[in-house]
Amino acid sequence: MNKIYKCAPLPFAGQKRYFIRDFINVLRQVAGQVDTIVDLFGGSGLLSHTAKYVLPDCRVVYNDFDRYVDRLAAVEQTNEILRAVKQCLIGVEPNRRLTEKQRTEVLDLIAAYEQRNGYADIMTIGANVVFSGKWVKTLEELRKHPMYNRVRPSAYECEGYLDGLEVVHMDYRELFEREKDNSRTLFVLDPPYLTTECGQYESYWKLTDYLNVLRLLYGTKWVYFTSDKSQIVELCNWLGDNFGNASPMWGAEIHQRTNRLNYQAKFNDMMITRL
Repeated sequence: MNKIYKCAPLPFAGQKRYFIRDFINVLRQVAGQVDTIVDLFGGSGLLSHTAKYVLPDCRVVYNDFDRYVDRLAAVEQTNEILRAVKQCLIGVEPNRRLTEKQRTEVLDLIAAYEQRNGYADIMTIGANVVFSGKWVKTLEELRKHPMYNRVRPSAYECEGYLDGLEVVHMDYRELFEREKDNSRTLFVLDPPYLTTECGQYESYWKLTDYLNVLRLLYGTKWVYFTSDKSQIVELCNWLGDNFGNASPMWGAEIHQRTNRLNYQAKFNDMMITRL
């Protein structure tokens, strides 16, 4: 792996690009102490990619439950679609809202590609034509949104992004059971945050599932990502105050970053470690 990506090569909600520097420092701390890194909630694979770059001799397991690899495999088709969209929008100023006629032309163009190829990466395409921060997964969802000329000037590239990774598509609980007996494993846990988008897990992800994840922290080395919107840290603090080292995060170190949604709203992202 010759190149490190500072962010995921294709758009993905919740990727941990702002924590990469802190995550690299953690990886350097455990160098020589671990031989396996298991990214239980792999998402965009950015954490797995970073782990393999920093610790190339480690086995790194990327649990791609969201099928991000399908989007990576279709990157050339996605670039082709976006070139066609850009051609369709010649003369439209950047970030300008599309007229209904322009919007229909773009939707018809995308639909034709999807029908011809049987697949289109709507999440990436949508990130180029809907308002920033909005995420769509299907063409039907995209049809419901106003559209803007936000098509990026350059093509997407993902060469080497998955090099050296062991890619699996498993429920995180099954993967943990498979890997838990190796004491030289570092588990990376970035579960869906409470009150936020749950991705492919949304069909069953409930409060008990968040609590069950905490059970994986006992007796393991781990890096856990969350936010103050989830209230998980507040719960663990309460457990620590009342039950001491029985708390799943007892003795852990917290790294925090403040994110602003707008000039009024903000929240804190957290990376919690116990090595």
